[in-house]
Amino acid sequence: MAPPGGRGGGRGFGGGRGGGFSGGRSGGRGGALSARGGISKPRGGFGGGRGDRGRGRGGSRGGGRGGGRGGGMKGGSKVIVEPHRHKGVFIAKGKEDALVTKNMVPGESVYNEKRISVPQEDGTKIEYRVWNPFRSKLAAAILGGVDNIWIQPGAKVLYLGAASGTTVSHVSDLVGPEGCVYAVEFSHRSGRDLVNMAKKRTNVIPIIEDARHPAKYRMLVGMVDVIFSDVAQPDQARILALNASYFLKAGGHFVISIKANCIDSTSPAEAVFAAEVKKLQQDQFKPMEQVTLEPFERDHACVVGAYRVPKKAKN
Repeated sequence: MAPPGGRGGGRGFGGGRGGGFSGGRSGGRGGALSARGGISKPRGGFGGGRGDRGRGRGGSRGGGRGGGRGGGMKGGSKVIVEPHRHKGVFIAKGKEDALVTKNMVPGESVYNEKRISVPQEDGTKIEYRVWNPFRSKLAAAILGGVDNIWIQPGAKVLYLGAASGTTVSHVSDLVGPEGCVYAVEFSHRSGRDLVNMAKKRTNVIPIIEDARHPAKYRMLVGMVDVIFSDVAQPDQARILALNASYFLKAGGHFVISIKANCIDSTSPAEAVFAAEVKKLQQDQFKPMEQVTLEPFERDHACVVGAYRVPKKAKN
């Protein structure tokens, strides 16, 4: 039994939503994906989970990750797609409820995710891609009930720790053709997949560089509205601060995924999250909310906030 405000940290700052398990499994306030418990047991829709990454975690999660791919999203008249309260995100309601984004490149999957075609009244079809929260920290945060991700149509986003582009592709869908995603990844192996994905998505700019040295890619990146950071490094707060000082506009926002084990595997997760939040506050960040990523990721939290908030705007 976790203490109140468990895994995701408490309400330490400005009413941040405290993680705990409040709302966790059923999709929480806002992220609600079906009162029945939504995605906690991925039966068809999210079958296969994160198979290719390995890292078996034992049976701790329940509801086995690798559920068969049967059932799930087939599209057609049975599936109803409704807008989520986060702009650019949708909920597909059918045999299985799922979080989806509107595919910017219809007909193309990025990581073998399911696609749903929904016929429109004028005879055309709109294609959506299922967004698997077991493979994306951002999707997990949305289902955890985060109030605002600040990534919306038309936004310019700097994405640190892009890996092979799984989540980046959904962020690309979210910001749309008017927006832009600068995706930074240090690993050349993951970077290959990222570059191939970016060939088909004109709003993704892949940068194969170390996020610790933003000066190396300062000529490629303009000022951005949001920085999303998922670098899983002990000094990730410093990495975020360095990049923000170069590229994040005053009053812009940040979303950071914190993996407790990467920073200090000897301390309780809650203590690690609190220490990271304190570091962010020292670097002109104003954390506004924090949610746990349970049950999709163990000992992870997502912190969202603003940067260099003008004095007048503080309310």
